[in-house]
Amino acid sequence: MTTSYAPVDFSTESWSTIVVAGSEAESFLQGQLSQDVSDLATSTRWSLVLAPDSSVLSSVVVARDDEGFVLTLPSLLVDPVLARLRRFLLRTACTLDAGGVVAGPFASVEERLQARWPGYGELARQLSPHCYGQTFVDQTISFTKGCFTGQELVGRLDARGASVPWRVVTFDGPSVEAVDACLHSSGPAGPQGVTSIVATPAGVRGFGVAHRTLLTRDDLGPVSVVALS
Repeated sequence: MTTSYAPVDFSTESWSTIVVAGSEAESFLQGQLSQDVSDLATSTRWSLVLAPDSSVLSSVVVARDDEGFVLTLPSLLVDPVLARLRRFLLRTACTLDAGGVVAGPFASVEERLQARWPGYGELARQLSPHCYGQTFVDQTISFTKGCFTGQELVGRLDARGASVPWRVVTFDGPSVEAVDACLHSSGPAGPQGVTSIVATPAGVRGFGVAHRTLLTRDDLGPVSVVALS
């Protein structure tokens, strides 16, 4: 059965936090996040929360505080990420609590587009990290820190050259309908489609998901599609 996805068109981004506290907070997150947090001091770092099959549940900004760590992520992903983390919270001196709404790394879809960084609309597709481009992988995953949930499949894909069937793309086009039809015009039925949009004088631009075969075509007419690199 084909899953139906609705495009996300937020004029502002909503961010919330998950507070990870306790004497074993660091060791717990080392096994659950894709980034190394052992040397995190006063700075912040992008990381991923992966499902066991290596699909991305959310990207998170990790910061250390006096009690442990604070994860900042899209508000709509707090509940599924908490549920996923709690599955592995067994006999661990660590607590997980949802925090409030906070100012995040991007205030709007427009800011995210300029940074070429995926948000809720893209992350809700639960794609593998390499679908979001090598820059995303480089900024969110450590391949030297040791084991973490989802690591084996991500590492295997990276070693094989990361030839993934689905790619997160940026687009420009005359309308949402024209772009969405274009994104659906290649590959089998799957997660492709418009995921985030902003209006432009000439139409729309934003993020979407496309099959890799679309990126080799030169017959897309008024729609321009470029994979995140």
